[in-house]
Amino acid sequence: MSRTAQSVWNNCLKFIQDNIQPQAYKTWFEPIIAVKLTENALSIQVPSKFFYEWLEEHYVKILKVALTKELGETAKLVYIIKMENTYGNKQPFTEKIPSSNRTAVKSQEVDIPLNNKSPELRNPFVIPGIRNVKVESQLNPNYSFDNFLEGDSNRLARSAGLAVANKPGGTSFNPLLIFGGVGLGKTHLAHAIGVDIKDKYPEKTVLYISAEKFTQQYIEAIKKNNRNDFIHFYQIIDVLIIDDVQFLSGKSGTQDVFFHIFNHLHQNGKQVVLTSDKAPVDMQDIEQRLLSRFKWGLSAELQTPDFETRVSILKNKLYRDGVEMPEEIIDYVAKNIKSNVRELEGAIISLIAQSSFNKKEITIDLARVIVEKFVKNTKREVSIDYIQKVVSDYFQMDIDTLQSKTRKRHIVQARQLAMFFAKKFTKASLASIGSQIGKRDHATVLHACKTVDNLSSTDKQFRKYVEDITKKLSV
Repeated sequence: MSRTAQSVWNNCLKFIQDNIQPQAYKTWFEPIIAVKLTENALSIQVPSKFFYEWLEEHYVKILKVALTKELGETAKLVYIIKMENTYGNKQPFTEKIPSSNRTAVKSQEVDIPLNNKSPELRNPFVIPGIRNVKVESQLNPNYSFDNFLEGDSNRLARSAGLAVANKPGGTSFNPLLIFGGVGLGKTHLAHAIGVDIKDKYPEKTVLYISAEKFTQQYIEAIKKNNRNDFIHFYQIIDVLIIDDVQFLSGKSGTQDVFFHIFNHLHQNGKQVVLTSDKAPVDMQDIEQRLLSRFKWGLSAELQTPDFETRVSILKNKLYRDGVEMPEEIIDYVAKNIKSNVRELEGAIISLIAQSSFNKKEITIDLARVIVEKFVKNTKREVSIDYIQKVVSDYFQMDIDTLQSKTRKRHIVQARQLAMFFAKKFTKASLASIGSQIGKRDHATVLHACKTVDNLSSTDKQFRKYVEDITKKLSV
């Protein structure tokens, strides 16, 4: 009788089902589809790369034993990974990944969902010892989508946040990683997502926490020998929002426990929202297995707001505070404070305060004095556009030439210097820098930075270029 992929896989499943927990079988093996059988190789389709990684990490041994029983010692397993991109395009692509040729040994069950079906829960936010209490979300209701104004700089992140709030755990934006520089609204947007979910789904358990606080709780749990309570608590969260996830950098123990919590939440259809000051590709000292999880959903960047968005932010702030201000003053503040939203709102608050305390009318002269003081006392972030202008002027070429596809040596070096300084002086991701400097990818930017470092240490003339441009950008 000729054997089919389905018949071989059915026999494998019978063996697997007898050797693992029913819930694990339902979660990790029922969704698999047998695709084809070629000699001693069985191809199976799995729903996602995350799914494949989990099988390889936890069930590769039992898969090897089951397949060897069916196809002999030379058996091979080929994964076909069906993935959908984050923009709703339903066309899958496949990737064939041969299973590792590991020695078949008795399988060891590694179930992250702990066996205790109804564990007692200790809420880290209340006095230790008080159990089974309602989880406080730690959300700030003042941060909402209504006062998070949309512009070109934040449209993707805001739209993804709204999608997540409408259907937590039910979109391909899981996790949703929001990243960008200081004061651009990452925390505001994270809270807004949580607040909106609580309004729409009051029965869901939502928790906002900073990565620093999460780490402190974990250290405390280790000291008090109640690590399981800590894990149990986080496993019941429906929507987990972790702010400043880059804080986990270098903390291997915390990264490990977060990895397991993340996997449990993700496999159970729970939503994870993360914020960071860097894109995953730029994060240092974060384990690769965790970075691969961060990249699994959508990484959305918050960029510096443009002039129109800054004006809208100021008008909205004034409207909420019940203050009227002449249009020319709003425009003046928006034109002169460009780096981030926090500084923008800070300047307008200072202006209102000066006017109130000193009983002065808000005039353009008063605005000039306040903005000058504010800008002088604030370390401003240099923009990528400004860096390109400085570099282009230095090499006496226009910006179009700098961004062009030409491979002429002096133009390539100027472009590499622009990328190097953009990475040094801004918090933009490598992908964002590449996109703005001639539509290059992040690998090109990384290569440019390494090239500039190498030439600076070996070429005296090139080192002078770096020193001269650094002085111009530091003024």
